[in-house]
Amino acid sequence: MLNAWTQPVGVSAPVRVLTVFHQYDGLNHSEPVSSSTPVATRSVKVAKGYGAVMTDALRVDEQLAIPLAEIELRASRSSGPGGQHANVTASRVEAVFDVRASRALDEAQRGRLLERLGPVVTAVAQESRGQARNRELALQRLGEKIAAGLVVPRSRRATKPSRAARQRRLEGKRQVAERKRARRRPAAEDD
Repeated sequence: MLNAWTQPVGVSAPVRVLTVFHQYDGLNHSEPVSSSTPVATRSVKVAKGYGAVMTDALRVDEQLAIPLAEIELRASRSSGPGGQHANVTASRVEAVFDVRASRALDEAQRGRLLERLGPVVTAVAQESRGQARNRELALQRLGEKIAAGLVVPRSRRATKPSRAARQRRLEGKRQVAERKRARRRPAAEDD
């Protein structure tokens, strides 16, 4: 799993354990790499707008940021062109967010997401050849999906049509009736 959290002895902040992929001999070899630097202090490229990946959370909107620990990232081989590179790297990234298990959502947000998007929200990216770029894209798309699911529709305020609007509607109906009346055959006259 690409997104695991551990708590080293003597460190108070959670630390991210990353898996680094090395390619040699035509095969992927992975080894876990741990850093004692807390994730919040590392420098991470931040995208603009919603769905931006911050140092330790996915920013959904002004009020909501989902910790990356709640998002499962899966890497697999991408489909499509890419030559020899495509058969040996796991560049396709799928971001999976479990709505029911999330502690970042309040009950109203959880209910809205369950109703609109279901219990599990996923986003996939495989456009880029690199796993890091696809990870950014998948997280950004996941943030956009969640933000769209959380939008509260404005309640419709009932209004009455104005007098001028009613007159325009009736005048339009009269014009259509006159046009249809003009299309009819003339009545046979009896003399």
